[in-house]
Amino acid sequence: MVDKECAPLTASCVRALVDKLYEKRKGAALEIERIVKELISANQFDQVKKLLKVLEEFASSQNPNTRKGGLIGLAAVAIGLGKDSSSYIASLVRPVVLCFHDGDSRVQYYACEALYNIVKVARGAILPHFNEVFDGLSKLTAHPDQNVKNGAELLDRLIKDIVTESSSFDLVAFIPLLRERIYTRNPFARQFVVSWIEVLDAVPDINMLVLLPEILDGLFQILGDTSNEIRKMCQNVLAEFLDGIRRAKQGVNYTGMTNILIIHSQNSDDLIQYTAILWLREFINLAGRSMLPHVAGILSAVLPCLSYSDESRKKVREAAEGLNLALRKLVETQDDQPTPTVEQASLQYQIAQHDLPSSSSSQSDTTKSGSAVIQLEIPSVIKVLQRLLVHDTIQTRVAALKWFNLLLVKTPNKTFRHIDEFFELLMTTLADPSDDVVLLDLEVLSQISSNPAGFSQSDTNSVPPPSAEKSYGSDRSAGELKLNPFFTRLMNGLIEWFKKDKQLLEDRGAFIIRQLSIYLSAEAIFRSLAEILTDESDITMASTMVQCLNTILLTSTEIYELRSQLKELNTEESCSLFCCLYKCWCHSPISLMSLCYLTQNYAHAYRLMQIFGELEVTVDFLKEIDKLVQLIESPIFAYLRLQLLEANDNPELIKSLYGLLMILPQSEAFKLLRYRLECIPHINLSLASDNGPRKKRGEERPLVKRIKFDKLLQHFLCVQAQHREYKRKQVAYKISAVKNLEAKKT
Repeated sequence: MVDKECAPLTASCVRALVDKLYEKRKGAALEIERIVKELISANQFDQVKKLLKVLEEFASSQNPNTRKGGLIGLAAVAIGLGKDSSSYIASLVRPVVLCFHDGDSRVQYYACEALYNIVKVARGAILPHFNEVFDGLSKLTAHPDQNVKNGAELLDRLIKDIVTESSSFDLVAFIPLLRERIYTRNPFARQFVVSWIEVLDAVPDINMLVLLPEILDGLFQILGDTSNEIRKMCQNVLAEFLDGIRRAKQGVNYTGMTNILIIHSQNSDDLIQYTAILWLREFINLAGRSMLPHVAGILSAVLPCLSYSDESRKKVREAAEGLNLALRKLVETQDDQPTPTVEQASLQYQIAQHDLPSSSSSQSDTTKSGSAVIQLEIPSVIKVLQRLLVHDTIQTRVAALKWFNLLLVKTPNKTFRHIDEFFELLMTTLADPSDDVVLLDLEVLSQISSNPAGFSQSDTNSVPPPSAEKSYGSDRSAGELKLNPFFTRLMNGLIEWFKKDKQLLEDRGAFIIRQLSIYLSAEAIFRSLAEILTDESDITMASTMVQCLNTILLTSTEIYELRSQLKELNTEESCSLFCCLYKCWCHSPISLMSLCYLTQNYAHAYRLMQIFGELEVTVDFLKEIDKLVQLIESPIFAYLRLQLLEANDNPELIKSLYGLLMILPQSEAFKLLRYRLECIPHINLSLASDNGPRKKRGEERPLVKRIKFDKLLQHFLCVQAQHREYKRKQVAYKISAVKNLEAKKT
């Protein structure tokens, strides 16, 4: 440059300013400071602008020493201007900030030093250019050169002091830049960003909570940094924000932050996950039912956490348990009310707001009123629960079933509208390997079967009237027992599952039916299953199922009341049930015999025994007699054994037992039954053979007289004929298959 172009700088000052030696540049800077003061005193403001233009050109020169000279010169101008530097702040700051991105680390260092001196003089006047400075500093703090980092940190502290003492900081303009920089992966840059968030949050005039949703996601990502120092720093900032949310009266955007928290509550990092769940728990405490729209998302994220068993994730599991409990408490019966229209919701909200006290209302009151029109979104919750019901872990499946049960109790009408979406899934869950899951699944299915809402949501809306028939040749349906049509659907589903999965019947059949008998009516269960099995085309399956039901009936403590009713047959209901069971039990002759023993119909048991001689005595048949003998020796049939002492009143009982003895081979069961019969006093046996008058058991139970035993016996003979035909077809099929195979070979 010629002297004229550098004016008002002298040639000697320019040479010193661009010299490679720092001391010469420093001397030139002092000269520039003196020149500026003189120009200001002489009101030669145009010369000041010209000087700034010259120094700006120096700062953008290709020569690094010239750039250094330009930077130190700009700082000198600011010092010379003093308070007047605010009028020239753009010309002072922009050339320096551009040098933040210089390829020479020494130039970058001098840029930090120059801007430090400028800011020290200009103070708050720097704030309009805050974003440019912040952008440059956020990169310099991660610089590999320690000198540059030190210079940037020094400048950073000064600017923080200025922002802290300022009341005109433009937070809205700054947030987009902060939102962008917060996603940096560099640990130093992360530390820089978090430190600034901490500073801004501490400024009384700045409400960071309003803009927290903009940066919350980035903060949670920084929380997962590998540096413990950064994690701790970020953790403290988040804790301060949460405390601020607790204290805030308004301005907290729960909805804007909840979705972010839901995402991070599924993070693999324990600290991130725990913190997100903790925040969600606090949100529910503070926002109450206004959080209902987020229940489905929270459940999807949190219920899998209930399965954490290792010690390192204990805190996460405990936090998830607390959150799940808090969510359950949000659900109320009002969620089952018809969903209000937009107009209705607006009106309700206005009324709620009008009823609030004008000045003393707390945040919880405001939240409660504001959420008066908010209801649980049942369809979205059900979809999430369906996914969780097939989750890998038992605890998650258990929690999902508990939620299904809660929905059925609190919001039955809305839940039943979607029953077809998950009923079959609940049936499938009966095959779950966990007993705890199956137990809860049965509880949910029982709730479905007995819930009054099931009537309105089923195609079967009417309950069949009680039968007027007093002779028990036909039976009543389960609908008369106050169970909705889904009960029949459940019973049919059970039979279908047992048909498809014989192992399920063997492993879980008794367990399932016993538990259902606790939750529902045992009479209804046995009646319904019997009605279905009576017409079952798969005779082998029907026979197996009857044997299973018979064992449950005779041995389970859960069926005690039903067993007692059948034993006495002193009510119309019990006699009706006996007839129903009889028809079904015809698929298994020995089970039918045990039913007659249970109901003390010994005369009919003897008639059955006389027919047994015409039946095919197979190995399975003998095994069933063996089981019956064992049952006779059990506490269940203690009354029957005592009645053997009353031989004169129960001759058919003794004869039927002797009949079983005659059918049995000389096995252990044979010996057991023979020893029992030998215990009958001989005098009683002689009385039993006497044809004199004796008390008949039917006289003690007048309702039993109405049972059409002849009709029932005919049904037994028909069923046994079906069994014989079924076996004949099976044999014929096997013979045909063998012949076809031999024909193919030849």
